[in-house]
Amino acid sequence: MGAGHSHEHGHDHGPVNHGPAFAIGVTLNLLFVGVEATYGFLSGSMALVADAGHNLSDVLSLALAWGASVLARRPAGGRFTYGFKSSTILAALANAGLLLVAIAGIAYETLGRIAAPPAVEGRMMIAVAGLGILINGATALLFMRGRKNDINIRGAFLHMAADALVSLGVVVAGAAILLTGARWIDPVTSLVIVLVIAWGTWGLLKDSVKLSLNAVPDHIDEAAVRAHLAALPGVAAVHDLHIWPMSTTEAALTAHLVMPSGHPGDGFLHELAHDLEHDFRIGHTTVQVETEASEDCRLAPATHA
Repeated sequence: MGAGHSHEHGHDHGPVNHGPAFAIGVTLNLLFVGVEATYGFLSGSMALVADAGHNLSDVLSLALAWGASVLARRPAGGRFTYGFKSSTILAALANAGLLLVAIAGIAYETLGRIAAPPAVEGRMMIAVAGLGILINGATALLFMRGRKNDINIRGAFLHMAADALVSLGVVVAGAAILLTGARWIDPVTSLVIVLVIAWGTWGLLKDSVKLSLNAVPDHIDEAAVRAHLAALPGVAAVHDLHIWPMSTTEAALTAHLVMPSGHPGDGFLHELAHDLEHDFRIGHTTVQVETEASEDCRLAPATHA
């Protein structure tokens, strides 16, 4: 078996530093959680308390994502030959778990209030939730630029944008209570908030679990990559193809290429690595070239007579 190896990093410069955005977002939202929870209890509004609980979970989520982004930028070395890039995947999974806990707690408290909803102060609900719209909206804008290329950043953006919409719902609920005097509007609004959180959590949980199981990232078409490799000049077969996420922003690939005409040289491998990064956003490529029959490779697919 003739073998050639290419380990290319392409032009990937690693994760973008969103440290300042995280610092501002965590500080603003932590202050707001204290204000919202205090006035929620003073006004008797479970909708405000529910929104404060959600915002607290978002503060923890931002802190986890921030910590993971810092770890992901640390250089590889020792036993961590990939560095700590996959910490961003663990952070996304932990964030989904925190949201599930928040959902359970808010739903439990809210269901207890539906039977006997307490009196609430509609004007206070409107004032505090209105402040939430401003803070959550401003925080969402901090992550708007990086949301397209990083599930952690996209998660932070979506959380903050959803929070702004939830706060808008609380404002509407407060106005409805002032107009109608119906106490049931507050706990019902809280349940709607729970459903909104649950909907967003499902997407985050699903994506983070797939990444943690080394599934092919959603933005990469495995069949298209296989077809691209098989169509390369001199390639007779492709096997042992693996594509997995190294982090929430970087992907890696390994593959065996059967090339009976001989090793194509380093130029071929460098160009292949460049094309995989440019066309499929796979920045870490390792290719083994085999010049003999694929059956000689232990990792080749079994053939049947």
